[in-house]
Amino acid sequence: MLFNSYIFIFLFFPLCLLGFYLLKKVNAVSAKIWLIGFSLWFYGYFNIRYLCIMIFSILVNFGIYQLIMHADFAMKTGKINKKKWILTAGVSVNLLLLFYFKYFDFFVENINAVFKTSFALQNILLPLGISFFTFQQISFLADAYRGELKQCGFVDYALFVSFFPQLIAGPIVTHDEMLPQFREIGKKRFDEDGFCRGLFIFVLGMGKKVLIADTFGIAVDSGYAAVAELGSIDAVLVMLFYTLQLYFDFSGYCDMAIGIGKMLGITIPINFNSPYKACNIIDFWKRWHITLSRFFTKNIYIPLGGNRKGNVRMYANLFLVFLLSGIWHGAGWNFILWGVMHGVLYCITRWMQKRKMKNGNVFLTFLFVNIAWVFFRSESIGQAVLLLKRIVTGGISVPMEAIADAFNLDEFWYVMKVLHLTDFSFSKYILMVVFTLVILLMVFFGKNVQELAQKWKLSAVSAVVIGVVFVWCVVSLSGVSTFLYFNF
Repeated sequence: MLFNSYIFIFLFFPLCLLGFYLLKKVNAVSAKIWLIGFSLWFYGYFNIRYLCIMIFSILVNFGIYQLIMHADFAMKTGKINKKKWILTAGVSVNLLLLFYFKYFDFFVENINAVFKTSFALQNILLPLGISFFTFQQISFLADAYRGELKQCGFVDYALFVSFFPQLIAGPIVTHDEMLPQFREIGKKRFDEDGFCRGLFIFVLGMGKKVLIADTFGIAVDSGYAAVAELGSIDAVLVMLFYTLQLYFDFSGYCDMAIGIGKMLGITIPINFNSPYKACNIIDFWKRWHITLSRFFTKNIYIPLGGNRKGNVRMYANLFLVFLLSGIWHGAGWNFILWGVMHGVLYCITRWMQKRKMKNGNVFLTFLFVNIAWVFFRSESIGQAVLLLKRIVTGGISVPMEAIADAFNLDEFWYVMKVLHLTDFSFSKYILMVVFTLVILLMVFFGKNVQELAQKWKLSAVSAVVIGVVFVWCVVSLSGVSTFLYFNF
């Protein structure tokens, strides 16, 4: 089920809200079970087989958590400490599950290519969000192993893993962020201001996805469908448009998740903080997919020694983190190369910072991120190289009409007719140019949704603005696509 769908907006979420607020007045456990039930409905709506996999994962990981806690108790009473072995087994089970569904065919393809074998591909259907809820549970087990976690009952654990706002594409939450809030369900009064603020964030997030990301997405799909035919300007635009599409798509999802959480009285951590304003790649990764960076830092970089074992080890650890990030994002050499690119630049920037050398430039950072996203979006390294090659060798010509047409939406085109702007030969490109410039100004100089939400106050004007954006999104829902990070 999509946040930006009629069934979610007009059936699923209203029922979820109504039942949750009625039940939590009676019994907190019933309210939690209600949320779990709706979370399972939300996830199973895509494919009932996905639901079986997630339930299996929850049951197995909760069992492993219980073994870790029991082993911790046994250690304190003088028995042999088996926590490390239990944690290793638990992490291995999670990674094997992830490997089978996400990487098995990629592994077999490469074995066949290297050794000239002919092992059959399984064409395994990737369960939505498996990377997110797998990492979330690994983090939970690791925290239990380190003794950072108090007792957690099955209901709270099941809700922690399955909580539908952040189930499919994050943010990747931690136990200390969510479990204390779950324990407060039924104890706090309804927060009218928080609910309205959550609605504000949800609507703006939906606007980012439906009105901005999907518009750029149409142009990007048109360009990638004919990479070999792109002129230089076309190739630049396709590269730029995907950079903007991905940001507004993924951050829009996270904003909607945060908004839904606030309407339920649950605070979900932010995942984006105006990343394209970053002055260098280190700054970028403090702003982009913040919770994933946090996961890798806490569970990979620090356990490997971080920066405590010398510079060489530090740079190796940093590079490994980005290599694993590339692998996590997708089963393909293009994702691995994307991770390597970021890892190399991150290490170079860290080296420059240690030597007090100038390393900050927003334009150069944005340019690098654009180029790296080409490998992220392309179906192969070859296609990415071809698109970048077209930037240099494509020749100067007016953009393809198929790319420009993505921006000629009916509501805007009608305004242009009223203003008699459709009489010019270049009229088909006006909306593309205006739309892109406005969005770039928003990205580099505007406030992000979370910043706007901090200063937002309910008023007649703000209510009208949110109402207009909401209605505009709803009438545009028939043409929207799924969120890009559902693929990862």
